[in-house]
Amino acid sequence: MKIAVIETGGKQYLVSEGQKIQVEKLPQKAGAKFDFDKVLLLVDLSADKAGDNKIEAGKPYLEGKKVSAELLEEKRLPKVTIFKYHSKTRYRRKKGHRQQVNIVKILKF
Repeated sequence: MKIAVIETGGKQYLVSEGQKIQVEKLPQKAGAKFDFDKVLLLVDLSADKAGDNKIEAGKPYLEGKKVSAELLEEKRLPKVTIFKYHSKTRYRRKKGHRQQVNIVKILKF
């Protein structure tokens, strides 16, 4: 089994092959296959002995390593309401926001 740490949308994700993750909106369309090229860490857990794992760490990224993925779905999260209020000053502000996210399936490293 292999695991990796990738960076996208200003966040880092710990992923393995076949896993589905929710990330910030990407420029690709649903059904597109693409690569995450910002790979920070690769660990191969398929070694024979418990302490024999192969670990590759980048400074900050690993050169020439990519994680292949497929964009499954584009969706929006439920609405978040922001309400600001100052007492005794007639100050009220109400805003709403729906974050756009993508569901991505990790294919291979």
